[in-house]
Amino acid sequence: MPRLLAIEWIKLRSYRPFWILMILYFMVLGLVLSGVMLFFEYLASRGAELNGIDPSIIPFYDFADIWQNMTYLATFLKIFLGFIVVISITNEYSYKTIRQHIIDGLNRWEFLAGKLSVILAITIVNTLFVFVLGLILGWIYSPVQGIDIVFENAGFLLAYLLDVFAFLTFALLVGLLIKRTGFTIVLLALYTLFIEPIGALVLSIEFSEYTFHQYFPIRAINNLIQVPFGKYMFQEVQDYVALGDVALVMIYVGLFILLSFRLLKARDISG
Repeated sequence: MPRLLAIEWIKLRSYRPFWILMILYFMVLGLVLSGVMLFFEYLASRGAELNGIDPSIIPFYDFADIWQNMTYLATFLKIFLGFIVVISITNEYSYKTIRQHIIDGLNRWEFLAGKLSVILAITIVNTLFVFVLGLILGWIYSPVQGIDIVFENAGFLLAYLLDVFAFLTFALLVGLLIKRTGFTIVLLALYTLFIEPIGALVLSIEFSEYTFHQYFPIRAINNLIQVPFGKYMFQEVQDYVALGDVALVMIYVGLFILLSFRLLKARDISG
């Protein structure tokens, strides 16, 4: 695995669009996650209320809540990491580098493992970024400190890591299936943001007695971290990561990887 990651690093370290996109992504992620309290204070200054609650007193960054709050918010930006993965895999076909890798001695599983190692590295760096930023914001805003409270709900960080990794393996599969950068990005965005959510909504209405729409891939991934903000309006929320949701997403990860490998085996590597 380190050798395969090193091969991918050689390609990426001089690929300027990759670094530009990654830097822009982390800048936006940092601004979004660190700007929540400023946004709440702005709403309060304009006289806005959330069910009669002053937005500026919402403890978004309290260590009791921060990990679920921040990871939930961060999941909305993972689609941009998906675009980066799509560009990475479709460029292999556009520039014929996948064929060169096979000629040079890599088998198709090693090629796929190299891509998965990059996805895992991106996911880990991304999660560490959210973790460090959470520590900083928690120390600034949280009235309660201490190691025990800081890591009380840190399991959401692991759920976030799985969430992002699963989505990026899905993006890898879509990229391998279509092989055209622009079309793949559009299709990934449409499916993630519109096609599956609308389809799941229609099915939930038509077949309200069944819950199979909850098992669609994007819905299953998003279910790992539930919406936490209702608790600030005295609503009941799921403030834990359900093991059943974790198991389902891990099954999907295995399925995405298996299908990706079968595509690589079946496809003409000349692109």
